[in-house]
Amino acid sequence: MGFWEMKAALEWQIAMGADEAIAEEAIDRYAVETPAPKAKAAAVVIHQVEEVDGVAVARAAAEAASDLAGLEAAMAAFEHCDLKAGARQLVFADGQPRARVMIVGEAPGRDEDLQGKPFVGRAGQLLDLMFQQIGLSRETPDAEAGLYITNVLPWRPPQNRDPEAAEMAMMMPFLRRHVELVDPEIIVAMGNHACDALLGKKGITKLRGNWSEALGKPVLPMFHPAYLLRNPAAKREAWADLLSLKARLRGDP
Repeated sequence: MGFWEMKAALEWQIAMGADEAIAEEAIDRYAVETPAPKAKAAAVVIHQVEEVDGVAVARAAAEAASDLAGLEAAMAAFEHCDLKAGARQLVFADGQPRARVMIVGEAPGRDEDLQGKPFVGRAGQLLDLMFQQIGLSRETPDAEAGLYITNVLPWRPPQNRDPEAAEMAMMMPFLRRHVELVDPEIIVAMGNHACDALLGKKGITKLRGNWSEALGKPVLPMFHPAYLLRNPAAKREAWADLLSLKARLRGDP
């Protein structure tokens, strides 16, 4: 039925005296069960997850380390860098802790991740050979002729990708404390990312060979050995940098 048909039918019923809507039999409303009220939906409590300042946590942990063993333990316990979840193990350092020269690379690679030491693959073998030419070695117990080696990042990035700025910033408090505890005379910033972390500068082809300063120490930027393996012609500049380092250690002007 349409509207007008229904309206006419209703008016006819009213005209016939059907002016109340009642059932065939009376209904005792007091006897009718009243449906229980619906339960209110439980309030959803949203717990706001407080963001953790990884740099601040790293700074506090690093400052609390009184020696190298304590620093290594603090880094191993640090849970705010996602790189840790994908790496096999922490790569802390290698060499003579009392050495005059501290080498800082960027991050472990596959071989380093497997062995737990920095610079142990092909690039590491070349690094050892390079510094042996000026009388320095990570193997010697002699502090005068020793090398101490570490990286900005202690865990291998996935597929050896470049370190991210946030990752380096998070690990810088540990590197700063590392330098304080070793207290080398000279830092060698090995590669572009090490220069970025220590000096806040990129462009290793322009930076290499030019002495700078970071963390209160003289810093010599050098080509990363991995770069030299890909670009053998750059070994000439690397040799000049090694001679500059040797002269600095001798105290030459």
